[in-house]
Amino acid sequence: MTPPRPPTSDRRTVLTGLAASVGVLGLAGCTESEDSDPTSGNTSASGDDESGEETNSSDDSSEIHASYDKTEVSVMTLDGEELGEVTAAVAVTSELQNLGLSDTEELPEDRGMIFINRSEQDLRFVMRDMSFGIDIIYADSEGVITGIHHAPEPGPNEDGSEQVYPGYGQFVLEVNYEWTTERGIEEGDVLEFSYSGSG
Repeated sequence: MTPPRPPTSDRRTVLTGLAASVGVLGLAGCTESEDSDPTSGNTSASGDDESGEETNSSDDSSEIHASYDKTEVSVMTLDGEELGEVTAAVAVTSELQNLGLSDTEELPEDRGMIFINRSEQDLRFVMRDMSFGIDIIYADSEGVITGIHHAPEPGPNEDGSEQVYPGYGQFVLEVNYEWTTERGIEEGDVLEFSYSGSG
């Protein structure tokens, strides 16, 4: 028997509103179907400050993805237990989704990137130009996790284009490599977040 899910109605309200907000956007990039070429599903803005000098993201994680909208994303069990939380940069435009985390030198433990698509679909993410490994978490329109991939950093003579990670969902959360394993996160757990921006 499935345990009751009291937060579902609130989550559905948030995610339904989210879907309506992004429903008018034309999305491409990492949200392509299985039949299309794989595209980068890996992150965003560099650790450069306005002066052009590189900043150390482990010293000041507030600088990472400074130009992105952000949202808090919690991963919950069906019983309502929080397993983990990150501040996620939001990628809704095709430009941001194609760039993904590939322009990020390192990702602080409390950060991630969430890709918001117009609807549930087959997706493929690649590790193109990545300098660190990530977990790729696929979730359906209600935030229920449908799949998790542990994608290691590409090798020294690889660009990551051959590392393809397929999944199905409307939302994709990227976090540090093995983040989900360390927290006991698995398929059937739920992503909870709210976002009403335009990307």
